[in-house]
Amino acid sequence: MLDVAEAARVSVATVSAVVNGTVSVSPQLRERIEAAIQAIGYKRNTIARSLKLGKTRTIGLTVADITNPFFTDVVSAIQGVLHEAGYAVMLCSNDEDAAAQLEHVSLLLDRMVDGLIVAPAGDEVKLKPVLQSAGVPIVLIDRVCDGVDLDAVILDNRRAACDAVTYLLDLAHRRIGYVSGPLDTSTGRERLQGYRDALEAAGVPYRQELVRFGNFREADAYQATMELLAFPERPTALFAANNLMVIGVMKAIRDFGLSCPDDISVACFDDFPWADVFQPQLTTVAQPVRAIGENAAKLLLERLGGSEAHFPRHLSLQGRLVIRNSCRPCLVHNVL
Repeated sequence: MLDVAEAARVSVATVSAVVNGTVSVSPQLRERIEAAIQAIGYKRNTIARSLKLGKTRTIGLTVADITNPFFTDVVSAIQGVLHEAGYAVMLCSNDEDAAAQLEHVSLLLDRMVDGLIVAPAGDEVKLKPVLQSAGVPIVLIDRVCDGVDLDAVILDNRRAACDAVTYLLDLAHRRIGYVSGPLDTSTGRERLQGYRDALEAAGVPYRQELVRFGNFREADAYQATMELLAFPERPTALFAANNLMVIGVMKAIRDFGLSCPDDISVACFDDFPWADVFQPQLTTVAQPVRAIGENAAKLLLERLGGSEAHFPRHLSLQGRLVIRNSCRPCLVHNVL
């Protein structure tokens, strides 16, 4: 900065004002300083500036699986809001691995991020104390962590799952197989409860053997579906608890020599860009993905700006059932 000041024939304070945008200077003076910066190749020392100010203008973001289109869109929305506010985003994806997430959270805190946005990846017992002692504002997205009082932006998973299964019941399906997420995540627990709510409301007994765990992964969902299809009285419909698992579901149906929806109806959680070009076009529960990301970023910015709200703010958004042609009325006798 001293070299720039000498080249532009100004004080170091004036160079600092231009670099940091703290004081207005004349257009001619700014042009002279910027020309000197370019000629010398000066770059601001972000680390030194962060140490001086005690802020890095960086937000840590950890998600369960960046290959999942749901998280890709959420990250895009978060980054858009934070970038406009002058923050950079440091992203970690843990592939649904709770141990990896703990490492990522520690790494982000070591990098002195100003705040965290976290989609918990299970093992809440170990994650809880790490979040409680982080010392920075935190917003949870998609999933919550029981016993941790933090701001959160989530979906009403229970109601959304119930609506989807109710739709299948309205099509006269009674043997509805469910490919579930892991129960150590709030989304896994809530969506399973929504499945059970719909059955109970329709007077259909809950049968444990019709529930298999796909763990939010394509390969696990494939195996779970193969087990469901092997029953002598196989399900007439399947509901998958996320978009990655429905890929495994559809592959299993194909490999079993069946077709959807002629032999079996399929619905799933999460809409995605290719759901309406998939063959058949998939009936899905669409989440307000961008709203989840944007609201999470705004809540965090409010905390960083000194929000006086002393209680955790939970924003629960609603899903939307998108009916396409992967489901048909059940024409066979259902054995309960």
